[in-house]
Amino acid sequence: MKAIVCRAFGPPGDLKFEEVPAPALGATGLRVAVHSAGLNFPDVLIVQGKYQVKPDVPFSPGAEVAGIVTEVGERAKGFAPGDRVMALCTTGGFAEEAVVHYGSAFKMAEGMSFDTAAALPLTYGTTYHALVDRAKLRAGETLLVTGAGGGVGIAAVQLGKSLGATVIAAAGSAEKLAAASEAGADHCIDYTSENLAERVKAMTNQAGANVVYDAVGGDTFDACLRCIAWEGRLLIIGFASGRIPEIPANRLLLKGCSAVGVYWGAFAARDPAANARNFEELFKLYADGKINPKIGSTYAFADAAQAIVDLEGRGIVGKAVVHVRA
Repeated sequence: MKAIVCRAFGPPGDLKFEEVPAPALGATGLRVAVHSAGLNFPDVLIVQGKYQVKPDVPFSPGAEVAGIVTEVGERAKGFAPGDRVMALCTTGGFAEEAVVHYGSAFKMAEGMSFDTAAALPLTYGTTYHALVDRAKLRAGETLLVTGAGGGVGIAAVQLGKSLGATVIAAAGSAEKLAAASEAGADHCIDYTSENLAERVKAMTNQAGANVVYDAVGGDTFDACLRCIAWEGRLLIIGFASGRIPEIPANRLLLKGCSAVGVYWGAFAARDPAANARNFEELFKLYADGKINPKIGSTYAFADAAQAIVDLEGRGIVGKAVVHVRA
């Protein structure tokens, strides 16, 4: 089968498009003929050897796929050949065939496209867990979303609105802020030209944001900590800026606030039943038209390496999807 292959940790541009053996199925596996595969910032880190999970090389990146089940392991429950599924796989998604654990797969909603299914699981799974399980976001609260024009950012805007929050979207370009506004953001801040902390305070009558959803880190995280509300919850999603910030403990003390880590992959592995319940709620929200991934870019299969390069450069608005099967 054809696959995008990482043979040594390094820049995404070094990835190869090659013929490789199909993966073994295993007793709990589902073999999926991949139609579309979603891109996520962990794909950038994992090929560089900087992610918290470091696979043995060679491997194929790609953490989420959508396609058709072609084979079912003897202990894989609830699926049959021909099922249309979305699934998480950590690695192996940028390939013609992916083997996924049956517990990490979900049957696609009626009428859902493969592109939409490939763009939904990681971003919305992460964000629902963050806002509902970790932050316990309540209706009427103010939610600040950084990186609001990217995949997880737009998911946070949509889910924040569905939970009844006032959403402030912060991003680094007019195009990304337009996407966040289209997703339902009440207010927008360009943090390349505006003072993020001061603008958030002004928008909240100096009270600050009750919940901060930060996937950027670095200087942006520092600014978020300066404009968080009393008893606020600062969700640590990731560090797209490249700098992992350090938290002055006195700021947590003075604001009575919490810095809350969000590691959705570990949560899903430790409590698959709770994760499945979260996805039931996400599918209801999708059916009600309250969430829908914004797919800003699509790539041919052979161009998946370039897709990861573009994602690293933070030039993609919304989600990017690779078309494995046209």
